[in-house]
Amino acid sequence: MTFSIPKPHKTIHVQCSDGATLVCRQHGNQKGVRLFISHGNGFAVDGYYPFWQHLEHDYELIVFDFRNHGQSAIAENHSYAQFARDIECVFHKINDALGQKPNVGIFHSMSARAAMKHVVEIDWVWDGLMLFDPPNVPPSDHSLYPAMIKFEKRLETWASERKHIFNSPQELVTVYSDSRATSRWARGTHELMARSVLRETSGKFELVCRPKLEVSIYAAASTLNLWPPASAFAGPMKLIGADPQMKGAPPTAHANKALHDEMGYDYTCVPNTGHMLQIESPEACANEVLKFINQHDLHI
Repeated sequence: MTFSIPKPHKTIHVQCSDGATLVCRQHGNQKGVRLFISHGNGFAVDGYYPFWQHLEHDYELIVFDFRNHGQSAIAENHSYAQFARDIECVFHKINDALGQKPNVGIFHSMSARAAMKHVVEIDWVWDGLMLFDPPNVPPSDHSLYPAMIKFEKRLETWASERKHIFNSPQELVTVYSDSRATSRWARGTHELMARSVLRETSGKFELVCRPKLEVSIYAAASTLNLWPPASAFAGPMKLIGADPQMKGAPPTAHANKALHDEMGYDYTCVPNTGHMLQIESPEACANEVLKFINQHDLHI
């Protein structure tokens, strides 16, 4: 299966607080509730199209890549603090450009953690917020702390050693296809993600997110102190986690279950999925979005 990203209705270049530019694209039903969708560390939002294609018919979609990812600009200030400020800029500038309407944020992993930081430290701007498997590290005295630190350290090592220049996207497809970590991805998504995260330069194909930048985000995980109670969110919010009952479940699955059990979050998991759940089970994840929107009557 080969996926083809549809042409957007509009492309809006959002200038962030430090002058960097993020590329935001409007897809879907322009009369629907507005959904903001972004990606995880080292990836790109087009690679999530198997997920967000299921939302195109009913909702306006604002899909965007964070700085140093996908179609957005190569820029300085690659940090969670800046990512949170970038979300603030994207939200307000899109609403200024396209008009006010109900807005729901839908973020995965890195972008989910950035969205959480934005809410806790800057502002609650959403009518609803869905966070897919944010890899939050609990306090150091928590029983899950060692596993989450080990998880992030392993990703640091992997990212620091990964190849970042390829002769063709097919080389990266092969890397994805041969990896146990991506073995559950839906058919066709290895090729799609490879095309989405590479940029052609002088006849070669290079990862837009350089390994050292990817490493820096994994390394920041233990410094964020992001383990807030659900009461920190001033509106409807839901965690969608990887399956903690699945054999070989990632530590993030247990961390998100703990946020539900201990901190009062509305939560569900998607059965038989790991950390990349929107790519492993895209339709099931889209159905969770529909349930959330209907549960909270987020309609126009």
